[in-house]
Amino acid sequence: MNLLLPGMASAYLLVFARVGTLIMLMPGVGEQTVPARLRLAFALLVALVLFPLVRPMLGGTEGIAGPRLIGLLFGETIVGLILGLTVRMVLAALQTAGLIVSQQLGLSYAMTVDPSQGGQQTAVGNFLSLLGITLIFATDLHHLAIAGIAHSYQVLPPDAVPGFGDALQLALRAIARGFTLAVQIAGPFIAFGILFNLGLGVLSRLMPQLQVFFLAVPASVLIGMLILAGALGIMMGVFLDDMGRTLAEVAGR
Repeated sequence: MNLLLPGMASAYLLVFARVGTLIMLMPGVGEQTVPARLRLAFALLVALVLFPLVRPMLGGTEGIAGPRLIGLLFGETIVGLILGLTVRMVLAALQTAGLIVSQQLGLSYAMTVDPSQGGQQTAVGNFLSLLGITLIFATDLHHLAIAGIAHSYQVLPPDAVPGFGDALQLALRAIARGFTLAVQIAGPFIAFGILFNLGLGVLSRLMPQLQVFFLAVPASVLIGMLILAGALGIMMGVFLDDMGRTLAEVAGR
């Protein structure tokens, strides 16, 4: 029995390498507002639940040692980073959309501390991110994220390390998907900004003596907030649909 313990510990460490990385990047759970000890405890629990499923994929207990163990640890961490960042890019689209909205409304100077990831971000972007995380839990999308962790072992077994070319293509698709989603969410405000600035340009040509700047700033903020209040439900619906599709792809559903 004592001879099996080092092999079992090495196998559990391999499971924890992938699961822990995915938990730290998981939407909702991997935010900085969640205590690190709570995230660590959750990762240890999920790894313990998945351990009986993954253990047969690792071969005999005596074979996991030395260079093979280091290689598997590196591969499992890379797999966790690739899958976690793919989903994280969809959530980051809310911050990008908030930045676009703030620029169109003239509120890009209104910066606050991002409670989820830290650093200075626009107030509108922080609002959209917090709302998106809340809706992820309210709609039980985090269940799909947990199911995706288990399904990742069927798609990418511990011995199957993805090539750097495939990882790069997946990263590029994730970035493109996140940016496309951000433009879709902020679409009404992009159209509003174009029409509003075009109208101000025509007005300034018709009435040169009018102080356009003093009229434009409060008008853009007022009208933009009304548009935000009216289109917020549609914007978050688009985000949840894309997040649901992404998590369903990861979970194999």
